[in-house]
Amino acid sequence: MAEAARLVHSERIVRIRNRLQARLCARASPATGFTTAPEPRLFGHFARGRQLMAGNFLFPGGLVEAKGDTIWAAADRAADPRAMVLAQGFTWLDDLVAVGDGRARVLAQSWLADWIARYGRGTGPGWTPDLAGRRLIRWITHGLFLLRGQDAAGSEAYFRSAGQQAIFLSRRWKAARPGLPRFEALTGMIYAGLALEGMERHVAPATAALARDCKTQVGPDGGIASRSPEDLTETLTLLTWAEGALRDTDTAVPETLRAAIARIAPTLRALRHADGGLARFHGGGRGLDGRLDEALAASGTSAQPDPERLHMGYGRLQAGRTTIVLDAAPPPAGGHAGTAHAATLAFELTSGRRPMIVNCGSGAFFGGDWARAGRATPSHSTLGIDGVSSSRLAPGTDGEDRLTDTPHQVLTHFEPLPDGLRLAASHDGYRRSHGMTHARTLDLSQDGRGLAGEDLLTVLDPADEAAFDAAMTRANLQGIAFSIRFHLHPEVEARVDLGGSAVSLTLRSGEIWIFRQTGAQRMHLAPSVYLESGRIKPRATQQVVLVGRAMSYATRIRWSLAKAQDTPLAIRDMPRDVAAEHDELTPGDT
Repeated sequence: MAEAARLVHSERIVRIRNRLQARLCARASPATGFTTAPEPRLFGHFARGRQLMAGNFLFPGGLVEAKGDTIWAAADRAADPRAMVLAQGFTWLDDLVAVGDGRARVLAQSWLADWIARYGRGTGPGWTPDLAGRRLIRWITHGLFLLRGQDAAGSEAYFRSAGQQAIFLSRRWKAARPGLPRFEALTGMIYAGLALEGMERHVAPATAALARDCKTQVGPDGGIASRSPEDLTETLTLLTWAEGALRDTDTAVPETLRAAIARIAPTLRALRHADGGLARFHGGGRGLDGRLDEALAASGTSAQPDPERLHMGYGRLQAGRTTIVLDAAPPPAGGHAGTAHAATLAFELTSGRRPMIVNCGSGAFFGGDWARAGRATPSHSTLGIDGVSSSRLAPGTDGEDRLTDTPHQVLTHFEPLPDGLRLAASHDGYRRSHGMTHARTLDLSQDGRGLAGEDLLTVLDPADEAAFDAAMTRANLQGIAFSIRFHLHPEVEARVDLGGSAVSLTLRSGEIWIFRQTGAQRMHLAPSVYLESGRIKPRATQQVVLVGRAMSYATRIRWSLAKAQDTPLAIRDMPRDVAAEHDELTPGDT
């Protein structure tokens, strides 16, 4: 608690200093034009741009309909204060640029002018190093779009504010939290220094700081401390943007920057499913459409991941059209414990372009209750002891729940099999409370058409026996209840078959998988949710749940997934939306 209180006090001091420097920088008039023509590197989404133009603003917490209002007025009306913070980063500008017509440009120019009038003097929540960096990258990348047709006063205001923000970054980038926030701040500073007149002096210190962070914040395995695959994609994106901007202006690129990019790229390939989306762990989602492809292409390396080792703490199995990603390391700690999930030994499975077994995902976009629910073990495809997560969620003094009492030891082992590959892992997250270690084994067949799984709850030594016996006493000797959950993607149709001994899983492509189990007392289908940022509400889906009670020092549950019917060749490689349309037009076609 003392540590959390110290962090709260430190964050308050940082906010005060940010605000002070923001107001001091607002008195400067530093930049008057571009030294180089900005190179467009950002691509938004046409449909989202059209929604913005229609006055439909999807913010954390819900949709705000504000036709004719600026995005700032709409964010003020939003129920969740994070709406304004999100808007301050100007990522919405990518979507208006994707529309690209005169109406979209005029709207973007008016919202930018309104931001300068409202917040340009150092007010509002947008004066943090990471948001300022994110905003400057958009302003400069889309500079020609924003300045086209502008009068002298509008252009002058744009350059003056951009220069002020660059000065702010030069003074406050060190206050950004190490990791993705600092990468955003430093990349924005590099962009400003290379593109804006009078800002050249900021390039060298920003590049040197970025080089240092590439060495300290990107691990030898290409991972980052948050262990979020989506954060890692954004990190690679920023580093490739910074490298590209330096290279395009004939500025020396640090070797540590190139080396970090080379480490990250194969790790991201390991965390990517067969459908092109990212594994959804520790607050991260599938990633923005096309962002991972662009980052990997810009990385300049085609290096592939080692199939028999962990990547950022995740194990990957791949065969045929099937990919599996398993969380095989302790959850993030320290400053990242506030967004970490109790997901140890959870896995996701995708068949071709179709996600099948998933985790619920981050509920942060839908508010605090959904955020807490999404982080608990029952929201992940793994075993959980009823009423207890493998890591505990505890409220911090800053109002943010943090993961505590996390597994201390997570062991993994890859083993080649005559007809496939095995990934075995275990964790001790229930050892202190119940004396039990959870071990999970996944055997993927060589053709990817079958997965054999085993979950084991076991007691390892006499001290654990005493803890198990105490837990049994608390349970009135009725056994320790557990559940093994397999959350299904919303596009999977599930049905209990064969008198309750199997569950058939039908994908939208026509592919059918059969789930069976032995060892659990009961198997049933239950409601679940699929949480995606950028949607109005969570999507309803289902989960296969195995329930039982541990009555002895070792409880073993075996289960399997086997492909019973393949994907029709005519549609097997279509994107999900195209194949879904095909299914709707020709129902039952196999």
